[in-house]
Amino acid sequence: MGQQTWAGAIGEVWRSAVRHKIVSAIVALCVAGSLTAIALAGSASGRAAQPAHPAAPTFSLPVLGHSGQQVSISGYVGKPLIVNFFASWCEPCKKETPLLATFYRTEHGQVAIVGLDENDVRANAMSFSRAEGVTYPVGWDPTAAAASAYGVSALPQTFFLDARHRIVDRIFGAVTRADLSKGIALATRVPREHADDHGSALRTDTPQRLAGPFLGLLG
Repeated sequence: MGQQTWAGAIGEVWRSAVRHKIVSAIVALCVAGSLTAIALAGSASGRAAQPAHPAAPTFSLPVLGHSGQQVSISGYVGKPLIVNFFASWCEPCKKETPLLATFYRTEHGQVAIVGLDENDVRANAMSFSRAEGVTYPVGWDPTAAAASAYGVSALPQTFFLDARHRIVDRIFGAVTRADLSKGIALATRVPREHADDHGSALRTDTPQRLAGPFLGLLG
């Protein structure tokens, strides 16, 4: 009888331990699931807070070769716009600027282009623009204020703005004809709020750090 009672007691202890382990495991799973759900909700909330097409920062800069004139986004109200950041000392810019100049001369009726010469010597900037056949407005930005506003730390970079002047595409490095076609398609279409429409292309040719003859800016 004593042996049966002792065995029963051991069995009861064992069953209690098993039940305790099962309950603990269930509690742990519930806690982990709750934390995961909270993390996912927070992540989704953070993404929702970021606009798919952020508004382009404004700027107003003197126009190269046109004393007293200013170029700004406000001069293109209701029109799609390409904003190209470059400099005469930027090697990749020497590759893309002729393409932009030719494109503007032949197809600029659909989308306007504004060049922003960053951290450069005025004379060098003017010589470079003329040599490459640039006829679109070029703003001179010796302190790179516009570059800073757009988060540009290496050249060249190109932004495509829609008619509401929201950034719909961004190209890092020398822009190509394919980039222009894609960016213009995004900038000129009927506006729709789809986050996956926003994109950016990373060129295989490395952009040059934004450090010219005046400033070691962000270099």
